[in-house]
Amino acid sequence: MVVQKLNRRWAQVKVPGCGWVRFRLSAKGKGARLPAAKTFRVSYRNGQWHAAFAVVPEPIPAPGTGGVVGIDRGVRITAALSDGRKLNCPQLTVKERAQIRKHQRRAAHAPKGSSRKAAAYAKVAGLKAREVNRRKDWCEKTSTLLARTYDVIRFEKLNIKNMTRSAKGTVEQPGRNVRQKAGLNRGTLAQGWGLLRRRTEQKAPGRVEDVPAPFTSLRCSACGWIEKKSRKSQADFVCVFCGFTCNADENASINVAAGQGGIPRPRQTAGAGGVTAASSRSSAREPQPIRVEIPLF
Repeated sequence: MVVQKLNRRWAQVKVPGCGWVRFRLSAKGKGARLPAAKTFRVSYRNGQWHAAFAVVPEPIPAPGTGGVVGIDRGVRITAALSDGRKLNCPQLTVKERAQIRKHQRRAAHAPKGSSRKAAAYAKVAGLKAREVNRRKDWCEKTSTLLARTYDVIRFEKLNIKNMTRSAKGTVEQPGRNVRQKAGLNRGTLAQGWGLLRRRTEQKAPGRVEDVPAPFTSLRCSACGWIEKKSRKSQADFVCVFCGFTCNADENASINVAAGQGGIPRPRQTAGAGGVTAASSRSSAREPQPIRVEIPLF
């Protein structure tokens, strides 16, 4: 493969059977990494030609500060960090969503197989491709930020495939709230949870950990009490045991950073401090021990 860089923005590659083809360098293709590419692929998508070069990036070294961060992923807030930062994946604007609906209506009213229907669908595909490009760009920048800032990065372990499964059911057992579940699935997939986790692992190998998701959003990060009623709303968390108040996503991210998930830990008293035995006050989500009596002969 022969690649020549013409200037800061443009380069050219020699394609077999076509000769020299000029292409515009993207942000990821600038610098000294372009000559290190071994193979490339030319594709045509949504009215644009793309030249993709296969480059294996080098891992980002740890900063060495000993910093540990927990990341709670959600739909309202894409990534809530345990240090208080809240990062949101960019979405389509209100105007762009209105344009998508407009072109979809035009495509629905156009005759089948007509050029008007194809043109309307092409415009819809171009707008959706713009959203995908924004999501990929955000995941690349955010994963680089995490790899350069923290030594250990802990994600809440989520089974995204099962979470976004369709609720339509079967003919014998049809599902309920199918349209609402479909909208939730679209909102979940638009956040790029899986891509962010995968790119962070590739840039910081060996420094990414998964924390079990159960109890992370219901546990108080101050005293450890687990109670469903503490989660007042999507954004508010007020512990019913010690009165600790915090943003619900930030509280969950602190639990993820501490590795507190799946198994309840001993609670702390709200007074003098220190770890005590579990209180007689039961929780709705707290596993209770089972008493077994064995007769003696």
